[in-house]
Amino acid sequence: MRLHRAWFIAGITFVTLIAAAAFRSTTGVMLVPLESEFGWTRDLTSLAVSLNLLMYGLTAPFAASLMERFSMRRIVPMALTLVAIGTGLTTIMTKSWQLVVLWGLLVGFGTGCLALVFGAIVANRWFAHRRGLVTGVFSAAYATGGLVFLPLIGYMVTHHGWRSASTTVAIFAALLVPITYAMLRDRPSDVGLLPYGATEEPPAGVAAPATARGTVQVLWEAMHSLPFWVLAITFFVCGWSTNGLIGAHFVSAAHDHGMPLQTAASLLAIVGIFDFMGTIASGWLSDRVSSVWLLFSYYGLRGLALLTVPSVLGPSVKWPLLFFIVFYGLDWIATVPPTVQLCRQHFGLARSGVVYGWVFAWHMIGASIAAIFAGAIRQTHGSYTIAWYTAATLCIFAALLVLTLNKMPDLAQREARAATSA
Repeated sequence: MRLHRAWFIAGITFVTLIAAAAFRSTTGVMLVPLESEFGWTRDLTSLAVSLNLLMYGLTAPFAASLMERFSMRRIVPMALTLVAIGTGLTTIMTKSWQLVVLWGLLVGFGTGCLALVFGAIVANRWFAHRRGLVTGVFSAAYATGGLVFLPLIGYMVTHHGWRSASTTVAIFAALLVPITYAMLRDRPSDVGLLPYGATEEPPAGVAAPATARGTVQVLWEAMHSLPFWVLAITFFVCGWSTNGLIGAHFVSAAHDHGMPLQTAASLLAIVGIFDFMGTIASGWLSDRVSSVWLLFSYYGLRGLALLTVPSVLGPSVKWPLLFFIVFYGLDWIATVPPTVQLCRQHFGLARSGVVYGWVFAWHMIGASIAAIFAGAIRQTHGSYTIAWYTAATLCIFAALLVLTLNKMPDLAQREARAATSA
């Protein structure tokens, strides 16, 4: 029996998501070396990271429309080209504004086009069955790529300088350009197939927008729906407590406690390894268990874990810190599959990619604010303690907020009520 082509497309998407996340994660390891070489402050480097995260998030919903209009096959290689240019040019920068433009704008926009919205679109188009599992695999790729490659990047920064790491990322991005163009296809119908698990072309509902105006229109319509705001606010907290705080500042925070940079980067790699398992498991569970209760568990446990950080960080790796790393890894991006699933339930299959893009934008807005907030806290107080406790409080709030979705009808229920009343 031949393997369905959907799995080959999923494999290409998996590799691209890993690469994109790895490209963006280089910023967290390079903060200290850049500050040492150029004399820049943590506030300034945090600004570049914050803009990177913000552009990454705000690009996502428009990337969905770009892929609808121009095809994934064109947009993905274009995005990889921007990443290669942005990271490559950092090796010759001399001014702080150049860091902000290259990291914040070019790399932010390029990786934004390769965000989890890309993965959600592939899962929606190519899979009728196993969507939750595939979304979980893509989510794991996103998080794992950003963390597992950190030891390698940290090693290169420590032993060969930060420019060698930037050059390596640029070359890798450039190599992926022809590969993705040659192998990606937009829809199963492009090659005469049905989505995996489908016996007929599945109904997609209202078509996704193919223009920027249409993308904004989807946002405007979604903003009149309470489920959108619950998903947006809780994902805002998700971004705050992962990319914005742990992803951007954990290495620096551990370094403040006397831990070597490479050791701290290796701990984040362990987070990535366990996230790979946790997020795939979350995708499997989202096909079987209420997504609302999954999110309640993830946010609540994450908040409790963050409360322990100030007491477990130190110059060496001890069991309490290792336990936090493993636990946080299992929970890192486990929120993505149930959030995508809830977007499908409340907004329909075809539009769920764009709606999730806007929800994901809130994720990265939260990450962006957290990156600046944590940097400012460190600059003014000399430690990250307030930042850890703030994130913990927000996570517990998100856990309680998501429960309100149990009282809100999804799209199928609303359509059934409309048909009954008619």
